[in-house]
Amino acid sequence: MRSNRLGNTAVRVTELGFGGGPLGGLYTPLDDETAAGALEAAWEGGIRYFDTSPHYGIGHSERRTGALLRDKPREQVTLSTKVGRLLVPQDPGGRTDEGFAVPATHRRVWDFTRDGVLRSVEDSLGRMGVDRIDLLMLHDAEQHFEDALRDGYRALAELRDQHVVGAIGAGMYHPAMLTRLVKETDVDVVMLSGRYTLLDHSALDELLPACTARGVSVLAASVFNSGLLATDRPLKESTFDYAPTTSDMLERAHRLADVAEAHGVTLPQLAMAFPLRHPAVAGIVVGMRSAAEVRKNLAAFRTPVPEQVWDDLRGAGLLDERTAAAGPAPA
Repeated sequence: MRSNRLGNTAVRVTELGFGGGPLGGLYTPLDDETAAGALEAAWEGGIRYFDTSPHYGIGHSERRTGALLRDKPREQVTLSTKVGRLLVPQDPGGRTDEGFAVPATHRRVWDFTRDGVLRSVEDSLGRMGVDRIDLLMLHDAEQHFEDALRDGYRALAELRDQHVVGAIGAGMYHPAMLTRLVKETDVDVVMLSGRYTLLDHSALDELLPACTARGVSVLAASVFNSGLLATDRPLKESTFDYAPTTSDMLERAHRLADVAEAHGVTLPQLAMAFPLRHPAVAGIVVGMRSAAEVRKNLAAFRTPVPEQVWDDLRGAGLLDERTAAAGPAPA
């Protein structure tokens, strides 16, 4: 599988990355055997970039990702995790963690201070059983942005200078805040969730031009917009950005599917191929929870999309005209 370099660093990611959110039991329970099967299928399919976070299942995703790495050549793996939430032990009291179907053995405490970042990194290394992290990112800092920009970034830069991590950045939903981070700091990469997809081109306004100008790489996450673009024919009950979809958005997704079908491809195939056409985008990150889901996504990812599809989508008013200048990321 093709890989691309992140910014000016030596860190590389495969163009399809494994998103570790589902490994934390996102919404529904996930057993260790199924999680291990998903990770192994990803490895067998050529995926070498694995992304996780303490937030995902209050540590479950990191532990499961680390278990995969124990019998794999570490130099062949690119591993990313995130900071911003410390996990503090607590009595679960029979409760389940909010958003993740795991016992509530810990609570999350926001902390973007230097000490908080260093503690988070130490905890993550222990959970994963590794001695280094390839890519470290500020996570979901929208409500704590000034703290993350002032203190969190400096801690990440210090760790990069010390070669504890290979590359640094941030993973967020908010393009304008990421644009500030790109312009005001020396980050290597941003992970943008759901804002450069077939249905949302808002990253074209400021973020992607800023990344291109400053040599910052982009990892596109939530390329299916949480579900609406994940099936050949969008379902009425599908979600868009983790909320019920609107009739207008559902109709637009069906129009996208019409053009895809006319060219013998599917909506998920288009959704995975689209972000990578921008030169700033080094890879996409897709959350997966089973071996079958991994193999399905790999097959979709590897299906060639005819160039005419993109012209037809623009002609139908379904793609921003600015996407015409897009091209593949540099190797």
